[in-house]
Amino acid sequence: MENKEKLKETIVQFIKFGTVGAINTVLSYAITNGAYYLLHLHEQISNIIAFVITVFISFMLNGKFVFTENKEERNFWKSLLKVYASYSVTGVFLTAILLYIEEELLGIPHYIATLMNLVVTIPVNFILNKFWAYKEKKEG
Repeated sequence: MENKEKLKETIVQFIKFGTVGAINTVLSYAITNGAYYLLHLHEQISNIIAFVITVFISFMLNGKFVFTENKEERNFWKSLLKVYASYSVTGVFLTAILLYIEEELLGIPHYIATLMNLVVTIPVNFILNKFWAYKEKKEG
């Protein structure tokens, strides 16, 4: 019975995590295009600005609404750095590897490959956040 409750809690967390991700996707799109078209910044600078802002928003929302266990024990800065690291791993490195395999080796079009990657990157990012970024080691 306890395992069923933990599984249910994890599924609810994953749904909340996905909701925060959906909000951040919309925000990232708006920030990137606003910085590019309105401020006339380089596209990579626009992407970096959107990344920094939306990962911080994700950190705050996930910490408040998704990963609420041990909230009082967490070190803010340590958790924040871990969240940036986990999003960097999935959003930059893992995505680059997957895109290379899918597009260059398998010939899958970019617009399909990027959607396919979500099936891998979202769960990996969830696991990194749940079991690493928002976890504090218990003393004793």
